[in-house]
Amino acid sequence: MSIKRALVSVSDKTGIVDFCRELSQLGVEIVSTGGTKNLLAQEGVPVIGISDVTGFPEILDGRVKTLHPAVHSGLLAVRDSEEHQKQMDELGLGYIDLVVVNLYPFQETIAKPDVAYEDAIENIDIGGPTMLRSAAKNHAFVSVVVDAADYGKVIEEVRAEGDTTLDTRKKLAAKVFRHTAAYDALIADYLAKQTGDPLPERYTVTYEKIQDLRYGENPHQAAAFYRAPLAPAGTLTTAEQLHGKELSYNNINDANAALQIVKEFSEPAVVAVKHMNPCGVGVGSTIAEAYNKAYSADPVSIFGGIVAANRTIDAETAQPLSEIFLEIVLAPDFTPEALEILTKKKNIRLLKMGELTSAEGRQSVHVVTSIEGGMVVQESDVHSLSDADLKVVTKRQPTEDEMKQLLFGWKVVKHVKSNAIVLAADDMTIGVGAGQMNRVGSAKIALEQAGDKAQGAILASDAFFPMGDTVELAAKHGIKAIIQPGGSIKDEESIKAADEAGIAMIFTGVRHFKH
Repeated sequence: MSIKRALVSVSDKTGIVDFCRELSQLGVEIVSTGGTKNLLAQEGVPVIGISDVTGFPEILDGRVKTLHPAVHSGLLAVRDSEEHQKQMDELGLGYIDLVVVNLYPFQETIAKPDVAYEDAIENIDIGGPTMLRSAAKNHAFVSVVVDAADYGKVIEEVRAEGDTTLDTRKKLAAKVFRHTAAYDALIADYLAKQTGDPLPERYTVTYEKIQDLRYGENPHQAAAFYRAPLAPAGTLTTAEQLHGKELSYNNINDANAALQIVKEFSEPAVVAVKHMNPCGVGVGSTIAEAYNKAYSADPVSIFGGIVAANRTIDAETAQPLSEIFLEIVLAPDFTPEALEILTKKKNIRLLKMGELTSAEGRQSVHVVTSIEGGMVVQESDVHSLSDADLKVVTKRQPTEDEMKQLLFGWKVVKHVKSNAIVLAADDMTIGVGAGQMNRVGSAKIALEQAGDKAQGAILASDAFFPMGDTVELAAKHGIKAIIQPGGSIKDEESIKAADEAGIAMIFTGVRHFKH
């Protein structure tokens, strides 16, 4: 077999003229439609219109042009079937050996912030996916190209043998079905949102590979990094890496955890993360002051960690950053002076995030977590406290400064693995207890870390106290104010313990479990 006729119809015309010119020079007849046909003709590439094949004009503003038996019989005919050959001959139909199609720009259309629903619907391709699927199904005989990156491979094989290899056709067909599946997933997701059904009976998602990773969580696990097609700015998937070796699986997870925490703050803030938990968080009047607080919170654990800032890194901040080993520093930007300092360290990764949206302006998105045999989907936790959420349940009211520290601690504890306890004072964390099997265990870890700094500090808990022991322990270490959701059947036990110790306690009515 050899490729004698190609059907070409592309929305993205990158490289198509040179590709078709080479095909034509190799004796391949080019059949095309609409704008693609006009472009090829203008560039001097011999081309015939689809209507010359179907004997039927393109109609309905181009909506119907390739949906015709003369096209799909040429794609779907089994070439070694005598019956198929007989029918093709009797009906005077010709074979199509190569299909080159890419689809209407639906993704680019719905990415526009003010896109009209009618425009989105108009950019749903029908004929293109149909041709792609027909050709891909019949890949035993038909080559199908949906990606301009494959033009070179196809030309190389056609030039050498007159046709592509079966192995190549299988790979091209597999790519087609991935492509059309992703295309349909975008449409399904868009329409689900438009119709108010974000968690439908079938949940379809699609992602684009950014890069293969050296390995996953451990060296024996394969891994890759993917991006959602409409990923917003200010996320790791849209970050620009300015320096350092490629990101690892663990780097990406840790950096994302740091990013989510730093976005909680509108004032200058710095977050240090190890193993997806914050080891130090600080806010200040400048980003340098915020970093000094984050570092001072736990100068041991920050070593080898991830640092995220919500302001541009300047030289004053870069200098102390350069004095310890860090895996990643991510920030909206870096000054030239900061880059000069930090890039002297060969392995540190520097990620430019662009503008970051603070918690108040963030929209909830779906978070997908895989489990064996399936997945669970939930809205992201973007809840921010309002004054109406806060209920003082003790005799003592928190002071103005205590209230400030309580709200700071609440923003941090939301991102600590449950059971979570955070101690804070002077706009910085001083103790973090994460992921313990009981809440008092987390409190012991946080209080031990804080040491004497716990005197007069605040304590934040991501969930309610099941009994009064955590409050009693906090009181022994000098904690002066507590913020927690409330809602336990033993709330009164905790309230009584707080009153006896002169601790102010606030209930939020909101839980922030993080598993």
